[in-house]
Amino acid sequence: MKPLLLATAACALTLSNAAAENPVVVMTTSLGEITIELDSEKAPASVENFLKYVEDGHYDGTVFHRVIGNFMIQGGGFADTDPPEQKATRAPIKNEAKNGLSNTRGTIAMARTAAPHSATAQFFINVVDNSESLDPGVFSPDGYAVFGKVTAGMDTVDKIKAVETGVKPLKSRAGDQLFERPSEDVPLKPVVIESVVLQGAEDGADAAAPAAPAAPAAPAAPATDTPSDK
Repeated sequence: MKPLLLATAACALTLSNAAAENPVVVMTTSLGEITIELDSEKAPASVENFLKYVEDGHYDGTVFHRVIGNFMIQGGGFADTDPPEQKATRAPIKNEAKNGLSNTRGTIAMARTAAPHSATAQFFINVVDNSESLDPGVFSPDGYAVFGKVTAGMDTVDKIKAVETGVKPLKSRAGDQLFERPSEDVPLKPVVIESVVLQGAEDGADAAAPAAPAAPAAPAAPATDTPSDK
């Protein structure tokens, strides 16, 4: 009996350790906090890309610039300026949508243009089950890459999805050039991402050493809506 109990305990510990290895970030917004567990096993390129932007502070002071209450909330690309201005990014990454993760409610995925491998910094959080329209399939052959899930703070997500939206100007980027265009589904009052922090990163840095000094497409029509990277 003891060997069976030990084996069961060892298995449980292994599963627990595997789950604990997934990076977790805390996103602080003007409407509350959102805790997100990233799946580095199934979406390694997307998670690595996202964490580089987190490390660079890219998301701090950006906004959720596109909110559709029965679809998703999108952010990570436009600074909290008037009008919101699209930030420069690194090169696009590979689309990992065929990784077995699905665009269900509470998952986070990479936004992109119509080109399948065009995702850079922008992401969206699904507020409903969008698996039929955003997973690889008939509607979207290449799909949208899920790379994590909200583990706490869905109440904050639901607050964001409920904000009043309308047509407002955004300054989009084409290379080094910025141009202003009217965009739909923009929150009338900015929903700001104040910070995104990797859990444990600060403690690890303190233990090791003192801390160092401190790309356009028009919005799709609702009937064929997709999260665009522009």
